[in-house]
Amino acid sequence: MSEDTASGHRTADGGRGSGQRAVEAVWRAESARIVAALTRHTGDFAWAEDLAQEALVEALANWPGSGIPDNPGAWLLTVAKRRAIDGWRRRERMSRREPLLAHDVMLAEQEDPVEALGDPDRIDDDVLRLVFIACHPILPAQARLAVTLRTVAGLTTEQIARVLLMTVPAVQQRIVRAKRTLSSAHIPFEVPDRSERPERLASVLQVIYLLFTEGYAAAGGDHPIRPDVAREAVRLARQLAPLMPAEPEVQALIALMEFQSSRFAARVDAEGLPLTLAEQDRRRWDRSAIGRGRAALARVAAADRGLGYYGLQASIAQCHAVAPTVDDTDWPRIVALYDGLLSLAPSPVVRLNRAVAVAMADGPDAALVLVRELESDLGDFRPLHAVRGELLERSGDADAAAAAFDRAAALPGNAAETIVLRRRSAALRPHPAVVE
Repeated sequence: MSEDTASGHRTADGGRGSGQRAVEAVWRAESARIVAALTRHTGDFAWAEDLAQEALVEALANWPGSGIPDNPGAWLLTVAKRRAIDGWRRRERMSRREPLLAHDVMLAEQEDPVEALGDPDRIDDDVLRLVFIACHPILPAQARLAVTLRTVAGLTTEQIARVLLMTVPAVQQRIVRAKRTLSSAHIPFEVPDRSERPERLASVLQVIYLLFTEGYAAAGGDHPIRPDVAREAVRLARQLAPLMPAEPEVQALIALMEFQSSRFAARVDAEGLPLTLAEQDRRRWDRSAIGRGRAALARVAAADRGLGYYGLQASIAQCHAVAPTVDDTDWPRIVALYDGLLSLAPSPVVRLNRAVAVAMADGPDAALVLVRELESDLGDFRPLHAVRGELLERSGDADAAAAAFDRAAALPGNAAETIVLRRRSAALRPHPAVVE
């Protein structure tokens, strides 16, 4: 089962297709910082996102022919800033903007650097500020997630729809409405006051974990993992921790991500295809990351407030991290932890994950009953059919298992996963007889 300003240009790399892929790769890596910098520059989150998208369109038109800039992120940001200046001029707002910019410079010059460094509420991280803006309580919960995944993770609306189990039109509507709401409300580009943070915490943590999940198991594209995205999520959580030192769920999320990050070196084979938990070489797991995860989970226990949503998940991840093999894993404890998670935050995806643990604890037949109950909720969810295929294979029903793997492969998802699913299906089908 599956787990869990530019100084020059490089030579054009072989046609419009490869140029477009390069632009998309740069956008995935740089979009959050570009939008965050533009939000700080313009004071308008929605406009900043539009400016970044316009720069992306210009890159798509230019890079395939002219070559990729040496510093593509700076190129995109420069183009977007020029468009912002043009916009101010068109709106005849530059004359009003200049005094505000001068005032900002004056405040920066007057600030005591020693005092600023000692301020526990100060954080110089544009991306984290951007997350707090997108998670403003003025937005509905699903809209916060959609707009943040679009801006911070650089996901397409199709990928966001798969992550949030929504339709593409619904995601598009939520993003448009969220941008309009944030723009009209003039939300300041800053980490909110200490008293305002708790009401945003759940959304901020959820966004950071969804960002990590996109790095750990990419929703689309050619590569099954994006370690750079996962590392950014861990970095954001560690930036958040000193802002909310009394919140054990922040430490729990850090623990969860450290445990899961420990497996990156072992999660793909020589072809770059994903490996199941049972197939991974645990000698390649990062023991230092596991140690950091255990330390963070110990801080959760020291708070003596019980396990929350991320604490339960971190405890499940720890069971995997400390087990020498799949068979030696404490599967009954994992099932019990999933029971706690379901009582706290019931969802069909959690039930599917619990079914995987039940299969390991009690056998595939018991889990198949649970998976069948989820088909009405998760009928178009690739992992459901992949899990069902493996359970059927373990039960000895090769034909039904192959059909389930085929169904999973036909659904939208990561290209590398599709290859694995098709191979698993082919391996279960009888080979045609050779006629002499």
